[in-house]
Amino acid sequence: MTQIIIDRRYCGPPNSGNGGYVCGRLARHIPGGAEVTLRAPPPLDKPLDAIATGDGTWELRDGTTLLATGRPANVELARLETASFEAACAAESLTPVKPHDHPLPTCFVCGPARAKGDGLRIFAGPLERRSQGPVLAASWTPDPNLAAEDGLVAPEFLWSALDCPTGYACNYDPQNGSSDWAPILLGRMSARIEARPRPGERCVITTWPIGRDGRKRTAEAALHDEAGKLLAVARTTWIVVAPDVLLGQA
Repeated sequence: MTQIIIDRRYCGPPNSGNGGYVCGRLARHIPGGAEVTLRAPPPLDKPLDAIATGDGTWELRDGTTLLATGRPANVELARLETASFEAACAAESLTPVKPHDHPLPTCFVCGPARAKGDGLRIFAGPLERRSQGPVLAASWTPDPNLAAEDGLVAPEFLWSALDCPTGYACNYDPQNGSSDWAPILLGRMSARIEARPRPGERCVITTWPIGRDGRKRTAEAALHDEAGKLLAVARTTWIVVAPDVLLGQA
């Protein structure tokens, strides 16, 4: 058993951890691709227990409360979408979630209220129309404070960077070019990291919706460096929730 503390800096909703960051922290214990399912909102600034439960699986617990489960997974996407860094920057200007309407302005990954170097400030927007459906993109240049001891960006920040853009994709309405505003929270995330960039290296995130089933919405995403080298892929499941649940008030 080891302990994990989710620093307040890494919030998603105001009083709980960003889903992708939390998944990435637990996935550090799982070699190769991993799937993490979030079971309850992870509290901030509190020691949490990461426990190996056999067969390569892990649990994240707050006392007796199960917060997340993780297991090894083969993460392969049916397709990969790419974009140039310039196209990703242009897409950001078309992001459907405008700063004054953002439901979680302090989110570590996509919150517009976070200062550069504090939050990741990743704002996905639509690329030109593609034959297989809508694709969103965002640029990302990791800050030096995201480096691990080996000098490369820590794995949990790659998970983070691939998290919120898939939420944008799940809620994107290609008919009118805007979000449908459904309050959603990350329920499950699978990711595979091929390579980790260095801080300051320009990266491109692409993401696209793949389905809806009742309250569940699914999307995939890819992270490439500026030269087009694949760094990581992810698949996510988001759950439509009541607005007060999104804000951590229920």
